[in-house]
Amino acid sequence: MMKNWIAFLIVVIALCCGAVNNDGPVIKEWSKIVDEKPVYYMTIDGVMVHEKDPAKQPYPLVVRPGEKCGDAPSDAFVLFDGSEESFKNNWTDVRGKNTKWIIKDGVMQPTKHSGYIQSEKSFGSCQLHVEFRTPANIRGRGQGRGNSGVFLMGQYEVQILDSYQIDDKLNEQGKAIYDNPTYPDGLAGALYGRKKPEVNVCRKPGKWQSYDITFYRPIFKDGKIDKKAIFIVYQNGVLIQFEELIGGTGWRGPHSISNYRYHDDKLPIKFQDHGNPVCFRNVWIRPIKDNR
Repeated sequence: MMKNWIAFLIVVIALCCGAVNNDGPVIKEWSKIVDEKPVYYMTIDGVMVHEKDPAKQPYPLVVRPGEKCGDAPSDAFVLFDGSEESFKNNWTDVRGKNTKWIIKDGVMQPTKHSGYIQSEKSFGSCQLHVEFRTPANIRGRGQGRGNSGVFLMGQYEVQILDSYQIDDKLNEQGKAIYDNPTYPDGLAGALYGRKKPEVNVCRKPGKWQSYDITFYRPIFKDGKIDKKAIFIVYQNGVLIQFEELIGGTGWRGPHSISNYRYHDDKLPIKFQDHGNPVCFRNVWIRPIKDNR
């Protein structure tokens, strides 16, 4: 019994002193009197603030940015650069076989009944850059117009749709009038079924657009969700999502969406074939550390 009490007191003392912290970095602060004035000190995870010794605070790795905005940085894995080689080496159908998607004029796009396309490699937490184009020839309405999707780990979807609005007119209630009305959590940039985009920054149909997605994968413990996924999404350079994903984004009917289910730590990236010839180009990815 005495040993248990001693162990308990050690943990309490450690918590009070900042030696144990499960929620973030361990921070310690103190001060000394120098020339009759207080000098303040702080360490973060044992490293002094403004530490100059590289043995104690190593410099970050050097990564060269792309030559132009949107170009892949030096440490990125290029999934598609417009070449036949990058297409054949990096993409398959969902069974790992040759895809029915095609390359035309340096962009990849689905064909009739081609199904989803997925990356040959699997990824977890990552930074993903995708450029896409909804059809210039406008057909269909709602979810039937320019529909596709970017699926992180093959299942967490950032929606693609023709959600361009001709002007910024508002109705009598002061709400936006959309030229292709649909449910807001299914607009372009939505975390499908979970969270509508903060703003609509869509370009016209037939114009190239971009998603820059920072994704922290969900973490499971003993088969159950321990840490939820986090999405940070920029569309055409504008922040549209900064969200902890409270569940899945899979279709479960007109008014329901999937919940989290245990899966592997790394899974392929997928693009959706929804019957619309949405095109993709300049796709690259950088694996990043998990949010722990």
